[in-house]
Amino acid sequence: QVQLVESGGGLVQPGGSLRLSCAASGSIRRINDMGWYRQAPGKERELVADITSGGTTNYADSVKGRFTISRDNAKNTVYLQMTGLKPEDTAVYYCKANIVREPYLYNVPYWGKGTLLTVSS
Repeated sequence: QVQLVESGGGLVQPGGSLRLSCAASGSIRRINDMGWYRQAPGKERELVADITSGGTTNYADSVKGRFTISRDNAKNTVYLQMTGLKPEDTAVYYCKANIVREPYLYNVPYWGKGTLLTVSS
């Protein structure tokens, strides 16, 4: 079985910085694109950023210039470095990865359980 485990959430002051991590484990043949999504109370889940296996990145307009997504393929880990945090960034952040499991050849999306970020003074 494949698991995604997020870490790094917590309470941070406006203007502060925080780094989220998500590590994939299990019987993995290949990890394709990985990304971060978030869901604030009463709102729909939205894409924050994603990154392909080759390093191509994509960001939501609301976080461009403030957030940076990166990955370490040797560790099966994706990161989200967040700076200039605002109260409206408060949400549960979910990790997503498209993964091909051993011994198969087809791609399946996997989700982490989420980690809560609260931006407040």
